[in-house]
Amino acid sequence: MGTATPSGTEPTGDGATIADVLARMEAIDGQLPRTDGVAYFNRLYLQVTKAVQAASANTTFEDPRFLNRLDVVFAGLYFAAQETITSGAQCPVAWRPLVAQRADPVSPIQFALAGMNAHISHDLPLAVVQTCEELDLAPSDDSPQHRDFQRVNALLKTVEGQVAGWFQSGLIADIEDVTTKPVAYEIAMWSIVAARDVAWGHAQILWHLRGEPGLASIFADTLARAVELSSRGILI
Repeated sequence: MGTATPSGTEPTGDGATIADVLARMEAIDGQLPRTDGVAYFNRLYLQVTKAVQAASANTTFEDPRFLNRLDVVFAGLYFAAQETITSGAQCPVAWRPLVAQRADPVSPIQFALAGMNAHISHDLPLAVVQTCEELDLAPSDDSPQHRDFQRVNALLKTVEGQVAGWFQSGLIADIEDVTTKPVAYEIAMWSIVAARDVAWGHAQILWHLRGEPGLASIFADTLARAVELSSRGILI
């Protein structure tokens, strides 16, 4: 899900780095019970980010500053949702199914997919817009930033093939916690890369609605509600 550059140590505008993001996810993994639904997603997010970071070692990006800042802003939206578990703050709409149902008796892969759905389908468009605003860019097709975004998609295609194995090996969930339903079947129904492509399109819509706050708010709320509904379906 991440867009980390090879070193992961380049500071962003607020001083945060990809290394800080990884450390935060490691800390969350140590704090949550292993079978917590949010923990399953956090573990998958951590492994995907590490895998993309490793795979990007031989990839040249046109605007690594954009990718690094996007990763930090993107992760921050998940961290804010995760913090509501203990802070008592209202959980973002798109994240409510996972946070509210994190102790339900469903399979680890369902929790992980619900988290990916909330994070990519909802959070990524917001993160793209915020990052572009901060760096005085625009989410235009065939821009250096979009080409880099697509380069990360190409890396993620290789990572998607590893996800089923992570569950079946016990890296994400203990082997005994994985249901008898083939994990690959669940993953085949939800593609990280396809969701990212849709998220870029939604970011462009939000970008063009910046001058119409009322319409932008309606679109953002509709997106959040649609993601909430689809996550509830994933967790059935």
